Amino acid sequence: MFNQNLTKVPLSIESQTKHDNMATCMSENGSERKLEFFLKVPFPSEREAIIALQSLSPDPEPRKGGISKHLDVSGQTMSVRWTADEARVLRVSVSSFLDHLSLVMETMDAFGPPVSQ
Repeated sequence: MFNQNLTKVPLSIESQTKHDNMATCMSENGSERKLEFFLKVPFPSEREAIIALQSLSPDPEPRKGGISKHLDVSGQTMSVRWTADEARVLRVSVSSFLDHLSLVMETMDAFGPPVSQ
C-alpha cells in the first residue's frame, strides 16, 4: 500500500556524457562494455548530505564482481556513480540503494535537522 504522507525526495539524475542519458555505455581500453549510472541527491544542508553518505556508505555490494558504487558529497549534494557489467545487476543495485536512501531521508525527517556540534 502506498503511503501518500511520505516526504518526497528531490532527485536529480545526470549523466556525465555528451548524450545526457541516465545510464550510459562506456568502453575501457576497447575491451568489454560497461554500464554507468549517475545520481545526484540535493539535501537542505551539507551536514545532512554527509549524514546520508555515512549512513549509505557501509553497505558493500553483495556481489564480488560485476558492479561498483562510488558515493561523494560536494556541498549540499550527494553524488552516486555505479559501474556495472550487466543491466540487471545495475537495476537491482540502484533499486536497493533508492530503498535505503528513502529510509535514511524518512529517518532524518522524523528526527528533524541535525544539531550543530
